[in-house]
Amino acid sequence: MSTLYIVGTPIGNLEDITQRALRVLRETPLVAAEDTRVARKLLSAYGLHARLVAYNDNNRAQRLPLLLEALQQHDVALVTDAGMPALSDPGSQLVAAAAEAGIAVQVVPGPSALTAALAVAGLPVAQFLFLGFPPSRPGPRRRLLESVVGLRYAVVLFEAPHRLRATLSDLNTVFGERALAVCRELTKRFEEVFRGTPAMALDYFIEPRGEFTLVLSALQVGVEAPGGQREGESEAREALRRLKEDGVPPSRAVAQVARRWRLPRPQVYGWWIELE
Repeated sequence: MSTLYIVGTPIGNLEDITQRALRVLRETPLVAAEDTRVARKLLSAYGLHARLVAYNDNNRAQRLPLLLEALQQHDVALVTDAGMPALSDPGSQLVAAAAEAGIAVQVVPGPSALTAALAVAGLPVAQFLFLGFPPSRPGPRRRLLESVVGLRYAVVLFEAPHRLRATLSDLNTVFGERALAVCRELTKRFEEVFRGTPAMALDYFIEPRGEFTLVLSALQVGVEAPGGQREGESEAREALRRLKEDGVPPSRAVAQVARRWRLPRPQVYGWWIELE
């Protein structure tokens, strides 16, 4: 019985690969790679010579049936450019199609920018929400961020360098002074972790370069902060003030803030009265 192996590969430093991953890549006749040039660099570093075939967003419709056909004959390994396949890449379609066809699927765990960023961020993370790459268009991106601002989870997202400042600006508008870690070029030579707020990060990353993973701390409504104020209240009050300045009717503004921050409407309405 043939097997589709989902193989984790280094996110930067080529030393971050497991012995099991090397064995699978050595023994598997065919490796489906997001970019064959990137995969060839990894294989060459370890003296491996597996046959490579490209499988990515541009050719998945044509390549998927061919890979399923190959899996009827022999094992296939799936790798992405960095980290675990199927996270923000088309690997999940191949996994689903193989499983539906009755083909065995095994995971060979490896590095992930997601978990690496969570570990190095220095923020309390009991639960987290992964957003992948946010929408490139300002409107959909802002709406996505607004939909999660009131959740009590840390938020993790990827971003490209040419969109980083736009996303940081939206994070500053939506999340305010929420603690933020910006992880750049993880495990690579110029690895950097910036810790601060979205506004501070916006001032720091003037000309962003490299690959970025962002971690926002969780909202902790109801937890006493220094000075006696409850964490999250200041953000909710500031959002309410902005809505009032924008001319949003009281009922809608109160409902919106109460829903996002999971607060009682009477409490939020009391803040509205204070603003008047």
